[in-house]
Amino acid sequence: MIKILLVDDEFEMRQLLRLYLQQEGFVVEEAENGKEAYEKIIKNEYQLMILDIMMPLMDGWQTLEEVRKITDMPVIMLTAKGTVKDKVSGLSKGADDYLVKPFDAEELIARIQALLRRTHLNEETENLLRHNGISVNLAARDVIYMNKKISLTQTEFDLLRVFLEHKGNVLTREQLVELIWGIEFLGEDRTVDSHIKNLRDKLKAAGVHEQPVKTVWGIGYKVE
Repeated sequence: MIKILLVDDEFEMRQLLRLYLQQEGFVVEEAENGKEAYEKIIKNEYQLMILDIMMPLMDGWQTLEEVRKITDMPVIMLTAKGTVKDKVSGLSKGADDYLVKPFDAEELIARIQALLRRTHLNEETENLLRHNGISVNLAARDVIYMNKKISLTQTEFDLLRVFLEHKGNVLTREQLVELIWGIEFLGEDRTVDSHIKNLRDKLKAAGVHEQPVKTVWGIGYKVE
């Protein structure tokens, strides 16, 4: 589970970015100024920070300098200034990346993912599967949607994992049985249907609007 601290004094900006980040499976906490951000970092662990520059009480530059004294987590700076001098200044003070407002949310997500791949989070990110806001942590066996954990049985978790690992491919009941229970399984193939129904029900109850597990009539199931 990757937790991001989003620091910006504009409420609307924080809400918009929170939505995009949560849809990608990230857990998001907010701070409206650098002072609040610093206090949160002292008390909590975050894997990445998105930091605006122009803020009251403690601006982004001051915040970055203080944060760098206690953590080396990746930091993406947000600013309305886009000159080469500004970018060089930000990177020299310890920022890992620099994004000029206005920007496309997809670009922000791409930069976050690139940073996570380049940092010490490589192993953790390799253990993460994501699909339409659903985040599956293979190591911790956690499923998160919109910052909330979905409680699944071992079989339901394994079903979701297998579907995401084979995203786009149709899996027959026989294939699912072999992938989850093994070839020595003595139960009925239709047992798969019951577990899939339970998985779908739990995803729906958690607020997942578009059902990820699709039925391919006469063949099996898949996640597109």
